[in-house]
Amino acid sequence: MSDVISAVPVRDALAPFAERMLATLDALLPASDAEEGRLYDAMRYSALGGGKFIRPYIVLASGRMFGVDETCALRAGAAVEMIHAYSLIHDDLPAMDDDDMRRGRPSCHRAFDEATAILAGDALLTLSFEVLADPATHPNPAVRSDLVAALAGFAGGRGMVGGQMIDLESEHAEVGAELIARLEMMKTGALISFSAGAGAILGEAPAEARANLEAFGVELGLAFQITDDLLDAVGNETDVGKAVGKDADAGKATFVSALGVEGARQEARRVTDSALSRLDPFGARADELRSVAEFVLARNS
Repeated sequence: MSDVISAVPVRDALAPFAERMLATLDALLPASDAEEGRLYDAMRYSALGGGKFIRPYIVLASGRMFGVDETCALRAGAAVEMIHAYSLIHDDLPAMDDDDMRRGRPSCHRAFDEATAILAGDALLTLSFEVLADPATHPNPAVRSDLVAALAGFAGGRGMVGGQMIDLESEHAEVGAELIARLEMMKTGALISFSAGAGAILGEAPAEARANLEAFGVELGLAFQITDDLLDAVGNETDVGKAVGKDADAGKATFVSALGVEGARQEARRVTDSALSRLDPFGARADELRSVAEFVLARNS
């Protein structure tokens, strides 16, 4: 395993990166005075609503390993952030997790209404693929096609959406750690796996490099979700930005419910170490991603 890297460099880098990502999203999501303007208001509310932009940052960090132009990486990062924002909008709906707060302010369906929130999620989902298919994201049409195919696979029924289905089906059920790991790798790990592999796609890197980065991403995503589970169990609502304790109340299957708080912490560390080992073939080029992994493990929001 690689030596532990301090989480501080990524924490310091995220704020200036967020400014660039917000500018990119702002340009891709212009406000509208037309009849459908309320839809764009809801899309902007959710996509520009103050997240840490970890997934787009991973796209940029992996792209730097292969000399990818920053504008290309930012556009691909914006696409994955749109998918993430749409998933949060839909997750917060009463039919799903029924959350009134997101990132310290009313969730989209509370700030607007349920119908507008559903449409805003749908529009962000489809816009993400429009962004990836645009020549401005990469001059090579084969690269753009690979990006679209990869994101569709990781975000759909075999990835994020499928994981959410397993999550819903597992409520108030006896679920073992193996199935919990699968649902969390799909629900959260899949999109982070795309983010890590996107840099290799944009950089037209060898297939082995992309596979290693995607494997890193799916394990990092599992560590991210275990940390989320821990924050829901023992976190502070002000830091987390939404209600805590809801997983236990809803009977959700998590590593905390299966292993307890200390067991979940140990599993998050183990999975992070496994993810870090996937970066060994890249040497120092992957130090930024190593720092991301340690940041994810140590976060409190």
